[in-house]
Amino acid sequence: MSLDPDSQARLFYLSLLGLLVVVGVFRMYRGRLGQAAQHAMIWALIAVGIVLAYGFKDQLRLQLLPGQTVRIDEDQVALTRRGDGHFHIIALVNNVDVEFMVDTGATDVVLTQRDAERIGLDPETLNYTQRAMTANGTVRGAPVMLDRFEFAGIEDRRVRATVNEGDLRVSLLGMSFLSRFTRIAIEGDRLILTR
Repeated sequence: MSLDPDSQARLFYLSLLGLLVVVGVFRMYRGRLGQAAQHAMIWALIAVGIVLAYGFKDQLRLQLLPGQTVRIDEDQVALTRRGDGHFHIIALVNNVDVEFMVDTGATDVVLTQRDAERIGLDPETLNYTQRAMTANGTVRGAPVMLDRFEFAGIEDRRVRATVNEGDLRVSLLGMSFLSRFTRIAIEGDRLILTR
């Protein structure tokens, strides 16, 4: 395999630089070969650790940062269960970060009044025509359309949602959105969504 002149010059420069580093290290450790070998082994282990951490970054992130959303591949997203026992996501809704709790018991994507206001809706002017039965009784909801909904690199446009008139603590990601995935699986403390 022949290299173009630029690649040859770069290879020559890097080889010369590497040779200078090796000569400098040998001069620095002259007469202390055992210590040089020990330091070389430490640096080699650090390099292997970095390579392994990079190779398993998604699995490490799921273990070390519970509650995080990780894109496994083009069609799969994994969520880790939080300390409250639920799965949560942070979605970009109309260019604003909104936290949602995944709720398979909710029919729709349900926004709190506070989140609705944050994304540019005025809860006072909405038409609360829907009724929903919840654990706290019947609540009214106003149907809305979300222009943009994105999380973990998956983007959807024109997502139907409901603004809850009641005192909802966190917005809910219900079945109307979850049904956009072909597979929903819970594996231990992970929820895997597949498009």
